[in-house]
Amino acid sequence: MSLNQLQLSLQFGRSAEASAHRELLTRPRVTRWIRHALAVDAEITVRIVDAEEGHQLNLEYRKKDYATNVLTFDYQQEPTVMADLVLCAPVVEREAKEQNKTLEEHYAHLLVHGTLHAQGWDHETSEEDADEMEAYETDIMKELGYEDPYAK
Repeated sequence: MSLNQLQLSLQFGRSAEASAHRELLTRPRVTRWIRHALAVDAEITVRIVDAEEGHQLNLEYRKKDYATNVLTFDYQQEPTVMADLVLCAPVVEREAKEQNKTLEEHYAHLLVHGTLHAQGWDHETSEEDADEMEAYETDIMKELGYEDPYAK
């Protein structure tokens, strides 16, 4: 498998959880997860935010009045993907606990998920698209050595 080139900017907003998340989300680890989901070269910024910033961005850009786990802002898909992936640390942490996953595997899945969105994948267009995206995410996660993120 040939991995694509990735120019990564990794940012951490101010939050109480920042140090634990910063320790887990090392540049080599985040690069590995994203590169496995890339079909082309990419320039991606990953920003880890607190609940306040996550809520504000979700409200402003999606008109949803809550903080969500990952937001993908895709600016260009070809010839190079250009995108921002914004992950809300408290939401990711809460979901990992609720789903009995490690924080690492949940972050890996959400970064794979967001990277696919940045390349045009969409699970909200139809049930068929959702099934196809989930199957691809599962394959990528298995390549990375993780369990099926959708297994109940």
